[in-house]
Amino acid sequence: MLEDPDELAVLEEIQQELILQEQSVIEEYERSLQFDEECLNAMLDGLDASDKVICPVCRKNNLTIRNHLVSCQCGLYINTQGMTERKLRSLLENTVTEHSHRCFHNPEFTVTSGMEEEASLLMSCPV
Repeated sequence: MLEDPDELAVLEEIQQELILQEQSVIEEYERSLQFDEECLNAMLDGLDASDKVICPVCRKNNLTIRNHLVSCQCGLYINTQGMTERKLRSLLENTVTEHSHRCFHNPEFTVTSGMEEEASLLMSCPV
């Protein structure tokens, strides 16, 4: 046992510093948990809003899809028959997935005019 008052004071001071460090680490951990929870909630909110389809041409804006029209702020404008967000998302996902089974490059999307002079969405690979 230590009986020197100076040694006891030093040990108590060290103990207080350790307690403060531990509290600081716990607070930082709790802030990190809160941030992670907020990120997870934001991601889940994004999944709830999954009706949106990102434009494959500009990859920035959400597409506007009506019964006879698919359009984007970037200038994409395609006439369609009965297209829905679900159908378009499925078509895009299936074609990109099929491509990725054969090629590791990302395909590119452009708008072209077909034989009937109507715009079409074309997927091509740069390779």
